[in-house]
Amino acid sequence: MRHVRIARPGGPEVLEIARMPVPQPGPGEVLIRVASAGVNRPDVFQRMGAYPPPPGASDVPGLEVAGEVVALGEGAAGVALGDAVCALVASGGYAEYCTAPVEQVLPVPDGWSTVEAGGLPETYFTVWTNVFQRGRLRQGERFLVHGGSSGIGVTAIQLAHAFGAEVFATAGSPDKVRACEELGATRGIDYRREDFVAVVREATGGKGVDLILDMVGGSYVSRNLDAAAVEGRIVQIAWLEGAQVEADFTRLMAKRLTWTGSTLRPRSVAEKGQIARELREQVWPILSAGRIRPVVHAVLPLDQVVEAHRLMESSAHIGKILLVP
Repeated sequence: MRHVRIARPGGPEVLEIARMPVPQPGPGEVLIRVASAGVNRPDVFQRMGAYPPPPGASDVPGLEVAGEVVALGEGAAGVALGDAVCALVASGGYAEYCTAPVEQVLPVPDGWSTVEAGGLPETYFTVWTNVFQRGRLRQGERFLVHGGSSGIGVTAIQLAHAFGAEVFATAGSPDKVRACEELGATRGIDYRREDFVAVVREATGGKGVDLILDMVGGSYVSRNLDAAAVEGRIVQIAWLEGAQVEADFTRLMAKRLTWTGSTLRPRSVAEKGQIARELREQVWPILSAGRIRPVVHAVLPLDQVVEAHRLMESSAHIGKILLVP
């Protein structure tokens, strides 16, 4: 099969198309003929040599796929040959075929194409575990997500809005701000022109937000402490501006804040399977009802993986970037 190989750590140009044998599903796994694979920021870090796959996982990048089940490993129950599915994987998505643990496989929601569904698993698993499990977002609460036009951002906006939260989202241009508001944000904030702390304080009567999802870090850490409400929660999922920070953390104590974080890729199949079950029960009916729509910025052939990574690094996109074999 054709797949993407990382020739050496470096820029997008180190990605190349190569050939390898089709992987075979092990016990409890399925083999998926890939219709699309999502491109995510961790793929960029892996390409640069900063985010290696877990021990025993494929060196082929790609954390999410959608397609057709074409083979079943021993004990793989709950799916059948020919099923249209999407799956979270530890690696291997940038290819014509990919194996996945059956616990991490979900059906393509009604009304979604198999190509669109390739952008579902990574962002929905990430948002569900961080915003709803760790962040404990509830109906009626105020929620701020940074990077609102990213794949994670558009998912967080739509899910939080669907569950009855008031959503604020930062983004880097008027067009992106408008997109965030069209997706359900009460107020989009242009971080290049506006101070999100001041906007949040004004909009909430000085109370602040109950939950913040941050993938920026750096200078945002101190400002998040200012924007959070008393008893608020901050969930950290990335450090795009840097993990070395300086801040006055007395506000953490004075406001009785909770600051937590997590990673998804190294977690066990059992843990990811629990997330998948909750998604299927609580989120998939919302997707199938059409209350949340796919937001796909670009669909590119696998041969254009270099261009896909350049687009990801440019941050010019709104929503998902997908590769089709």
